[in-house]
Amino acid sequence: MLRDVLIQKGLSNREAEVAELVSKGLSNKEVANQLFVTEKTVKFHLTNIYKKMSVKSRAQLIVWCLPHLGFVDNEPAQAPRQEIPAGASSINTMPVGSTTVAGTMAATAAASAAAGNVNAATTAPIRSDIGTGSNGNGDIGAFGI
Repeated sequence: MLRDVLIQKGLSNREAEVAELVSKGLSNKEVANQLFVTEKTVKFHLTNIYKKMSVKSRAQLIVWCLPHLGFVDNEPAQAPRQEIPAGASSINTMPVGSTTVAGTMAATAAASAAAGNVNAATTAPIRSDIGTGSNGNGDIGAFGI
């Protein structure tokens, strides 16, 4: 399928073979071994392919070939959007194992304030052990030593 499209674009049979193998992820050396030619010959074919296909790199060639390889859908699938009910606040969730962890900055601050932390309404500490160093200024250093 891809080879036919490449031949229609003006590539020779051998150039189409090289382009197809490169598009499947093979290196120049692997292509050369599979086609029983030298690596220099593969590079020569790639130069001609780039010119005929109007691409500047191996990556552009692969991107051009992807829709024709047969394993990529032409239309990307979109995940269904979840609607947030009116009046409900947005909560960030993250799946963890078989449960879901949910939270907001306001909920974190409220929980921290309920625990008796000073200034918890505006800041929620990430680590409680920072600032307990023994060097007199409360700094434990970059490595916690």
